[in-house]
Amino acid sequence: MVIFQKVSSIVWRDELIPTIENYSKTMRLVVGALLGSIAVIFQSAGVFTGVGYLLSMMSTGPLVLACLMALRIGVMTYLVTIFLLAILQPSELLVFLFTTGILGLSLGIGLKYFKRSLFIIPFAALCLTLGISILLFGFKFSILGPSIKSDFNSMVVLGTFVFSLMYSWVWKKLSISVFKVFNKVISRRLSQRK
Repeated sequence: MVIFQKVSSIVWRDELIPTIENYSKTMRLVVGALLGSIAVIFQSAGVFTGVGYLLSMMSTGPLVLACLMALRIGVMTYLVTIFLLAILQPSELLVFLFTTGILGLSLGIGLKYFKRSLFIIPFAALCLTLGISILLFGFKFSILGPSIKSDFNSMVVLGTFVFSLMYSWVWKKLSISVFKVFNKVISRRLSQRK
């Protein structure tokens, strides 16, 4: 069972990235649903303060992994997570839909198709900035805290974009590091079976 394939690119530098191209459609659906469930668990933790916010941010990870495996699986995972959050934790639905979820999708798409940090990070940051702006100015949802007003302000958008650039860079680095660790664990288990 090969979960990773070797890819040479500027982003991955002869790294192994997740792939499920050799698996059946049923297995792909199962993996997407499992990743969606993990994202729901992480996002639902946002109702708790402190550590809950940290866990809530982690819901980006399963979406990045799902998109890296296949774009269809990534979109399906995003939709499954939205559906489950609407049932289980509606208070977190808008936050996931426009922030952590959209960041996971855009980062996964960028890592899979753009292959260069020069394009990946600004693309993910732009998507995150648009999502936050829609929440803040469109829905009047104070995602940035009560001190930021819901009236359109170009400085708030610019500040959000700068923050999104740094946040996307951190998530890109974190995703690649997690996939390296995940690969070592999978490789060890496969070698023990032999």
